Amino acid sequence: MKFQWEWRNWARSSQLPPEGDWLVWLIMAGRGFGKTRTGAEFIRHEVETGKVKHIALVGMTPADVRDVMIEGESGLLNVCPPWNKPIYEPSKRKLTWPNGAVGITYSGYEPDQLNGPQHDIAWCDELRTWKYATETWDMLMLGLRLGEHPRVVVTTTPSPIAIIRSLIKQKTTIVTRGSTYDNRAFLASTFFEQVISKYQGTRLGRQEIEAELLEDVPGALWKRGDILTKKAPELSRIVVAIDPAVTSTEGSDETGIIVAGKGIDGFYYVLADRSARTTPDAWAKRAVQAYRDFKADRIIGETNNGGEMIQLTIRTVDRNIPYKAVHASRGKQARAEPISALYEQHKVFHTQPFTELEDQLCTWTPETGDSPDRLDALVWALTELTAGSETRVMFI
Repeated sequence: MKFQWEWRNWARSSQLPPEGDWLVWLIMAGRGFGKTRTGAEFIRHEVETGKVKHIALVGMTPADVRDVMIEGESGLLNVCPPWNKPIYEPSKRKLTWPNGAVGITYSGYEPDQLNGPQHDIAWCDELRTWKYATETWDMLMLGLRLGEHPRVVVTTTPSPIAIIRSLIKQKTTIVTRGSTYDNRAFLASTFFEQVISKYQGTRLGRQEIEAELLEDVPGALWKRGDILTKKAPELSRIVVAIDPAVTSTEGSDETGIIVAGKGIDGFYYVLADRSARTTPDAWAKRAVQAYRDFKADRIIGETNNGGEMIQLTIRTVDRNIPYKAVHASRGKQARAEPISALYEQHKVFHTQPFTELEDQLCTWTPETGDSPDRLDALVWALTELTAGSETRVMFI
């Protein structure tokens, strides 16, 4: 009976924890590789051997943590044997093992949940999909301070977002790569005949099947090699641009708030990214504070969604700030292309890495149909600085 529960009897070598003094085990593998099973079995082993007591389980959303990491076919409730199965309390976001070890669930949508709790181990699933990947990761690592040797296992399909590229470069990270074919013996033959064959050799297949880390997204208007960092000189103009979210509930878009300026050298500089998912009153205060911090010339608000709401909200914070309403008369692609061309010509510089903004720029394509907030705010700011706007100025 116990034989079937011994993971080492079934696992491939790439699914077993690496040797050595590592902090992060980054498993970047294709669909069907067995990433979820590997992550769950690693946590199970560390709990059963008594090495850990405080576990962080982090996924894209609370539903993903529940449906995949906990209740999924390869989740914790199914890989743990009957005599050591944890009790799951969804309302408390809590798993409790018979030996007292406790796992708490978190999501990449709510980094602040990790501000305070301490852990000695963590399992992070599909890091590439987290809405606030960098912020959530930072909060997790700041709390990973219990036990003799805190560790994190990350199970994800590759994507060139900033946090994944950063982890790969760190000396304390062990990277395991694998493709869908590694687990072929345990996958349906029709999956390979009808699904995998369709994507074999394509760019999507290289990423989702072969687990290649593809740096540039086909059709994306920005390339990572065109985003350069440089200290800003004296600036002749500075603006703060706002792209407001319609709602401020969990899962809603952020309000994009970007500060940019034009240098006396004729180049353009992105100075700050103050974007956040928050209430209208809070984002108005953030925008006004950015205006003051950078001694900006004006605040610009995109009115297609917010209408006069932006003006009225800014007015409640400070009546004396110059404000300009901008309205999108052209499509997003038409507005963004001239700005991406400036990057390609190396006429725009970032004064520091803005990871979330850069990930949006380099992964958005016109075909996606979504509305990236930071990208929109950046486009409005640089459009204003390049005198490409035909909107009116309102002083409030």
